[in-house]
Amino acid sequence: MTASPVDAKTLRSDARRNRERLVASARELFAEAGVDVPVEEITHRAGLGMGTLYRHFPTKEELIDAVLEDAFGVLVELAEQAAAEEDAWAGLVGFLEQALALHAANRGLKDVVAERGHVGRRVQAMRARMQPLLRRVIERAQEQGSLRADFTAEDLPLVLWTGGRVIETTGGVGTRDQHWRETT
Repeated sequence: MTASPVDAKTLRSDARRNRERLVASARELFAEAGVDVPVEEITHRAGLGMGTLYRHFPTKEELIDAVLEDAFGVLVELAEQAAAEEDAWAGLVGFLEQALALHAANRGLKDVVAERGHVGRRVQAMRARMQPLLRRVIERAQEQGSLRADFTAEDLPLVLWTGGRVIETTGGVGTRDQHWRETT
């Protein structure tokens, strides 16, 4: 994938404000409704036109990557913390709890992490950094005897997806953040 032709640091001030409005609008909508929100809704909320959107973000994947970049960084930090934990089981559980809390707060993040088809460069970079860390946490937890031997790193997306389904299902009932904690 080619990088976006627009570098946010070199934009005129009005173009930078427009870009910031698009990102803020998309961030709110993705968190509320997920990444399937139509781009027309994003531009409408930002008060801008489609041409402005596509000048800044030629593809929706580039917009998603830009909007969720901070959240991707947090997920990588969580994986690094899990890998640094002496007790691998505590590291794994801590990663899962915090990742699901992020999912509960940001539906767009949940959509992107769970979906294998999203190929944005930031998502690819996040996965490339997280996978070896989490694989090692799982191996260490197995070596320490706290995780069953047949659990693999490939099972983690299923665990996150399952937690995400609970978050979605209970989203309108009470506090979104608590129901998944009680049922997963």
